[in-house]
Amino acid sequence: MIVTTAQLFQHAYGKYAVGAYNINNAEQAMGLFKGCLTSQAPFIIQISKGARKYTDKRVLEAIIRAAAEIFPESIFAVHLDHGDEETCYECISSGFFSSVMIDASHSVFAENVAITKRVVDRAHAKGISVEAELGMLGGVEEDIKVEEGNACLTDPAEAEAFVKQTGCDSLACAIGTSHGAFKFKGRQSLHFDVLEKIKARLPGYPLVMHGSSSVPQEEVARINAAGGKIAGSMGVDVNEYLPAAKRGVTKVNIDTDGRLVWTRVHREYFRDHPGEFDFRPPGKIFIDEYAKFIASRNVLLGSANQLADLRKSLGK
Repeated sequence: MIVTTAQLFQHAYGKYAVGAYNINNAEQAMGLFKGCLTSQAPFIIQISKGARKYTDKRVLEAIIRAAAEIFPESIFAVHLDHGDEETCYECISSGFFSSVMIDASHSVFAENVAITKRVVDRAHAKGISVEAELGMLGGVEEDIKVEEGNACLTDPAEAEAFVKQTGCDSLACAIGTSHGAFKFKGRQSLHFDVLEKIKARLPGYPLVMHGSSSVPQEEVARINAAGGKIAGSMGVDVNEYLPAAKRGVTKVNIDTDGRLVWTRVHREYFRDHPGEFDFRPPGKIFIDEYAKFIASRNVLLGSANQLADLRKSLGK
């Protein structure tokens, strides 16, 4: 069942974070739905601009609609991840999305406000929520690259002003995470002090944490043992997910980890079966492995076993 992002946030705020998982194909969709039903968790399906171009946007939408019929007990929202203004308008007009993200974080504050406000006005007219971003995360996301020296944390005072001026429904904050598999060096942690200051200025307001994959070192080691060359990768400590949720983070984006699971499964399968060329057997293994991964993350986010109470609150 597709619901609005606002409905998920209202139920989750201050208690748990909703996992927002990017998908690009049928195998990821099947694993995601299976994992969320196993853990009885609501979730957000994220479709990026790149994912919409990978095959065709209509293919992904059809896959999601089919999965919703296959798994009718699921409760989820559909979200555009890191959209530009043109893509946001296209998704708003499609009637398929629960929410869109306009990412103008690389613009100066006033321009970010102006762009976001235009998207908010268009989206709200259709009953669609808007996520915006303030501050710049390091790393690579789709075609956007931010060097470490140019990344900057979200200023709490600017966050308050930004939300008031734009009317956006949720805000992605830069609190120390970064996109990709190379997030941290050493024992760096999330900046909870910044998060608490933002929450104090925006009480009850849904905050979003991007670049939140944990980059499991076991996955990296197995990929490298099967011929990969991933070195120096480090992600977010999964034990910081729930403390962040208690401080107003209502949506946690996880993408890189799913790609690592895919890579590990396929590298190991074809290493161990060098004469094989059928992609379906490793595809089936990936669906099961990804479902297990998703279920484990929902437990850490606190969203596991929330479906019954959410369904009750929705009157379903």
